[in-house]
Amino acid sequence: MNPVATWNETLRSIADAHVPDIGDKARLFALANLAAADALITCWNSKYHYSFWRPETAIREGDNDLNRRTVGDPTWLPLVTTPPYPDYTSGFNNLSGSITGILELYFGTDEFEFSILSPSAGLTVNPRQYHHFSEAAQEVVEVRILQGIDFRFADEQARRQGRRRVAHWTFKKVLKPLPGTQ
Repeated sequence: MNPVATWNETLRSIADAHVPDIGDKARLFALANLAAADALITCWNSKYHYSFWRPETAIREGDNDLNRRTVGDPTWLPLVTTPPYPDYTSGFNNLSGSITGILELYFGTDEFEFSILSPSAGLTVNPRQYHHFSEAAQEVVEVRILQGIDFRFADEQARRQGRRRVAHWTFKKVLKPLPGTQ
Protein backbone atom coordinates (compact mmCIF):
# COMPACT_ATOMS: atom_id res chain seq x y z
CA MET A 1 0.00 0.00 0.00
CA ASN A 2 1.23 3.47 -0.85
CA PRO A 3 -0.13 5.87 1.81
CA VAL A 4 0.64 8.98 -0.26
CA ALA A 5 -1.36 7.63 -3.21
CA THR A 6 -4.22 6.51 -0.95
CA TRP A 7 -4.44 9.91 0.75
CA ASN A 8 -4.31 11.74 -2.60
CA GLU A 9 -7.17 9.60 -3.92
CA THR A 10 -9.10 10.45 -0.76
CA LEU A 11 -8.30 14.16 -1.23
CA ARG A 12 -9.54 13.93 -4.81
CA SER A 13 -12.88 12.39 -3.79
CA ILE A 14 -13.35 14.97 -1.00
CA ALA A 15 -12.41 17.88 -3.27
CA ASP A 16 -14.64 16.65 -6.12
CA ALA A 17 -17.62 16.40 -3.78
CA HIS A 18 -17.09 19.54 -1.67
CA VAL A 19 -14.83 22.05 -3.44
CA PRO A 20 -16.41 23.36 -6.66
CA ASP A 21 -13.74 25.90 -7.65
CA ILE A 22 -10.69 24.48 -9.47
CA GLY A 23 -8.37 27.04 -7.85
CA ASP A 24 -9.59 26.08 -4.38
CA LYS A 25 -9.10 22.40 -5.24
CA ALA A 26 -5.54 23.12 -6.33
CA ARG A 27 -4.90 25.01 -3.10
CA LEU A 28 -6.25 22.12 -1.01
CA PHE A 29 -4.03 19.59 -2.84
CA ALA A 30 -0.99 21.85 -2.57
CA LEU A 31 -1.52 22.50 1.15
CA ALA A 32 -2.02 18.81 1.89
CA ASN A 33 1.02 17.71 -0.09
CA LEU A 34 3.28 20.45 1.26
CA ALA A 35 2.27 19.45 4.79
CA ALA A 36 2.77 15.76 3.95
CA ALA A 37 6.28 16.42 2.63
CA ASP A 38 7.20 18.44 5.73
CA ALA A 39 5.70 15.77 7.99
CA LEU A 40 7.81 13.07 6.36
CA ILE A 41 10.94 15.21 6.73
CA THR A 42 10.08 15.66 10.42
CA CYS A 43 9.53 11.92 10.75
CA TRP A 44 12.86 10.94 9.21
CA ASN A 45 14.72 13.52 11.29
CA SER A 46 13.22 11.92 14.41
CA LYS A 47 13.88 8.38 13.23
CA TYR A 48 17.58 8.94 12.74
CA HIS A 49 18.00 11.21 15.75
CA TYR A 50 16.48 8.70 18.22
CA SER A 51 17.11 5.41 16.34
CA PHE A 52 14.48 3.61 18.44
CA TRP A 53 13.96 -0.13 18.01
CA ARG A 54 10.73 -1.63 16.73
CA PRO A 55 8.41 -3.99 18.64
CA GLU A 56 9.80 -7.05 16.85
CA THR A 57 13.29 -6.41 18.21
CA ALA A 58 12.06 -5.36 21.66
CA ILE A 59 9.87 -8.44 22.08
CA ARG A 60 12.50 -10.85 20.80
CA GLU A 61 15.22 -9.26 22.96
CA GLY A 62 13.15 -8.92 26.14
CA ASP A 63 15.56 -11.20 28.02
CA ASN A 64 18.50 -8.95 27.13
CA ASP A 65 17.11 -5.46 27.82
CA LEU A 66 18.38 -5.20 31.43
CA ASN A 67 14.78 -5.09 32.72
CA ARG A 68 13.98 -8.09 34.95
CA ARG A 69 10.23 -7.55 34.42
CA THR A 70 10.35 -8.33 30.70
CA VAL A 71 10.58 -11.75 29.13
CA GLY A 72 11.72 -12.19 25.55
CA ASP A 73 10.02 -14.24 22.89
CA PRO A 74 12.56 -14.98 20.15
CA THR A 75 9.88 -16.52 17.92
CA TRP A 76 7.48 -13.53 17.88
CA LEU A 77 6.62 -12.05 14.48
CA PRO A 78 4.50 -9.03 13.54
CA LEU A 79 1.52 -9.43 11.19
CA VAL A 80 3.37 -7.55 8.43
CA THR A 81 7.04 -7.31 7.62
CA THR A 82 8.81 -4.81 9.83
CA PRO A 83 10.33 -1.90 7.89
CA PRO A 84 14.17 -1.87 8.00
CA TYR A 85 14.50 1.53 9.72
CA PRO A 86 13.82 2.95 13.20
CA ASP A 87 10.32 3.17 14.70
CA TYR A 88 10.11 6.63 16.29
CA THR A 89 8.26 8.50 14.85
CA SER A 90 5.88 6.71 12.51
CA GLY A 91 5.95 7.94 8.92
CA PHE A 92 2.45 6.73 8.06
CA ASN A 93 1.03 8.48 11.12
CA ASN A 94 2.96 11.69 10.49
CA LEU A 95 1.64 11.71 6.91
CA SER A 96 -1.93 10.89 7.95
CA GLY A 97 -1.88 13.46 10.74
CA SER A 98 -0.64 16.20 8.42
CA ILE A 99 -3.28 15.54 5.76
CA THR A 100 -6.19 15.16 8.18
CA GLY A 101 -4.97 18.29 9.96
CA ILE A 102 -4.99 20.27 6.71
CA LEU A 103 -8.47 18.96 5.87
CA GLU A 104 -9.78 20.00 9.29
CA LEU A 105 -8.27 23.47 8.96
CA TYR A 106 -9.40 23.90 5.35
CA PHE A 107 -13.02 22.96 6.06
CA GLY A 108 -13.05 24.56 9.52
CA THR A 109 -14.33 21.44 11.28
CA ASP A 110 -13.29 17.95 12.30
CA GLU A 111 -16.80 16.63 11.58
CA PHE A 112 -16.90 15.50 7.98
CA GLU A 113 -18.40 12.51 6.16
CA PHE A 114 -15.89 10.82 3.85
CA SER A 115 -14.48 7.44 2.93
CA ILE A 116 -11.08 5.94 2.19
CA LEU A 117 -10.72 3.18 -0.38
CA SER A 118 -7.72 0.95 0.30
CA PRO A 119 -5.90 -0.98 -2.41
CA SER A 120 -5.00 -3.65 0.18
CA ALA A 121 -6.54 -7.05 -0.54
CA GLY A 122 -8.56 -9.01 1.99
CA LEU A 123 -10.06 -6.15 3.99
CA THR A 124 -13.44 -6.84 5.55
CA VAL A 125 -14.65 -3.23 5.13
CA ASN A 126 -13.49 -1.34 2.04
CA PRO A 127 -14.01 1.54 1.62
CA ARG A 128 -13.92 2.66 5.26
CA GLN A 129 -16.48 5.32 6.21
CA TYR A 130 -15.57 8.16 8.58
CA HIS A 131 -17.47 10.95 10.34
CA HIS A 132 -14.41 12.90 11.52
CA PHE A 133 -10.97 13.56 10.07
CA SER A 134 -9.48 12.74 13.48
CA GLU A 135 -11.22 9.35 13.40
CA ALA A 136 -9.24 8.35 10.31
CA ALA A 137 -6.00 9.61 11.84
CA GLN A 138 -6.62 7.65 15.05
CA GLU A 139 -7.43 4.51 13.10
CA VAL A 140 -4.02 4.65 11.41
CA VAL A 141 -2.47 4.65 14.90
CA GLU A 142 -4.39 1.51 15.83
CA VAL A 143 -3.61 -0.25 12.55
CA ARG A 144 0.14 0.19 12.87
CA ILE A 145 0.07 -1.15 16.44
CA LEU A 146 -2.11 -4.13 15.53
CA GLN A 147 0.19 -4.90 12.61
CA GLY A 148 2.97 -5.17 15.18
CA ILE A 149 5.35 -2.73 13.53
CA ASP A 150 5.09 0.39 15.72
CA PHE A 151 4.91 1.27 19.40
CA ARG A 152 1.86 3.31 20.42
CA PHE A 153 3.96 6.27 21.60
CA ALA A 154 5.73 6.44 18.22
CA ASP A 155 2.38 6.49 16.42
CA GLU A 156 0.68 8.99 18.70
CA GLN A 157 3.61 11.38 18.67
CA ALA A 158 3.80 11.15 14.88
CA ARG A 159 0.09 11.91 14.56
CA ARG A 160 0.55 14.99 16.80
CA GLN A 161 3.64 16.08 14.85
CA GLY A 162 1.75 15.92 11.57
CA ARG A 163 -1.66 17.12 12.70
CA ARG A 164 -0.93 19.75 15.31
CA ARG A 165 2.49 21.05 14.35
CA VAL A 166 3.12 20.59 10.64
CA ALA A 167 -0.46 21.05 9.38
CA HIS A 168 -1.03 24.14 11.53
CA TRP A 169 2.26 25.72 10.49
CA THR A 170 1.62 24.98 6.80
CA PHE A 171 -1.94 26.28 6.87
CA LYS A 172 -0.91 29.45 8.72
CA LYS A 173 2.19 30.26 6.66
CA VAL A 174 1.72 29.19 3.03
CA LEU A 175 -0.83 29.46 0.22
CA LYS A 176 -3.17 31.78 2.06
CA PRO A 177 -6.50 32.33 0.29
CA LEU A 178 -7.07 35.56 -1.56
CA PRO A 179 -9.35 38.05 0.21
CA GLY A 180 -13.00 37.18 -0.41
CA THR A 181 -12.31 33.47 -1.01
CA GLN A 182 -12.21 30.49 1.31
